[in-house]
Amino acid sequence: MSIDFEQLRADALEAVSAAGDSEALQALRVRYLGRKSPLKSALRGLSDLPAEERARVGRLTNEIKNDIEQAVAGRSEALEREHESELGGREWSDLTLPARRGRRGHRHPITLVEQDLDNLFRGMGYRVVEGPWVEDEWHNFDALNIPKWHPSRDSFDTLWLSDGNLMRPHTSPVQIRAMKRFGAPLRAVFPGRVFRNETLDATHEAAFNQIEGLVVDREITPGHLFHSVKAILSAILEEDVETRFRPSYFPFTEPSFECDIMRNGDWMELCGMGMVHPTVLEAGGLDAQEWTGFAFGLGIDRLAMMRYGIDDIRWFHRGDLRFLEQF
Repeated sequence: MSIDFEQLRADALEAVSAAGDSEALQALRVRYLGRKSPLKSALRGLSDLPAEERARVGRLTNEIKNDIEQAVAGRSEALEREHESELGGREWSDLTLPARRGRRGHRHPITLVEQDLDNLFRGMGYRVVEGPWVEDEWHNFDALNIPKWHPSRDSFDTLWLSDGNLMRPHTSPVQIRAMKRFGAPLRAVFPGRVFRNETLDATHEAAFNQIEGLVVDREITPGHLFHSVKAILSAILEEDVETRFRPSYFPFTEPSFECDIMRNGDWMELCGMGMVHPTVLEAGGLDAQEWTGFAFGLGIDRLAMMRYGIDDIRWFHRGDLRFLEQF
């Protein structure tokens, strides 16, 4: 079969330049370059031609093939540009407009109280010191005047680990670490998570948050303690609170007290406190003959419940967005 190669070239290039979309262009590619195209047929018949004719036809066939491939590639790029231009006109966007803001989350109510406590105590000149959640027995008990035989260990239903350490049931071990690190005089608070083997109910959780304060200096008296605690509670609750101090017992303070505040016509227990026991000062590397101090502890979860009128501590850990989005 005789092929007019120049006419084939002209027809192919004209058709490719007139292709209106990518589908039409693909059809032309198959028509002129595919397995059943005239060019493929010519290449398959080269072996039947004389040597001189074979070289001419082979060279011409390759030239036409390259011309068509270049024309197809050029038309494909032109169609892509036309499509983008059309799309830009149809779906125009003003890139100078502010971007849409994503949905913002809410700070947890305990986080809000912790931040306020942090700002309050820093403003009063206290250091904010954090300690490890996993403690060793010495820092958690022995250094705080709670040896193995001491019956007060029974009140700390602690979660022990297989390596002999434990999940701290209070933040008091950080007192020892702070005294060893900073020495005296010292004014510091220790916020953080604590853990106890509790039966869960509306007022008890296995994991909750505390903040303890420690002041160590020369000639510190219970009068300094009472005045400081009343001032701190008034600042936290944003009102002039009426306080009542009752004798109590903690192995790491002597004497020890409980602090109640007047709330809705009734006394409510809020925090424990006392003068730091000499054994604790010595464990912190301080001379108990030279230094005295006081310590106090507050439940952050309880403060959050009071501030926001929450009647069940378990709400803090349920992850319910209907609850969290209120803050």
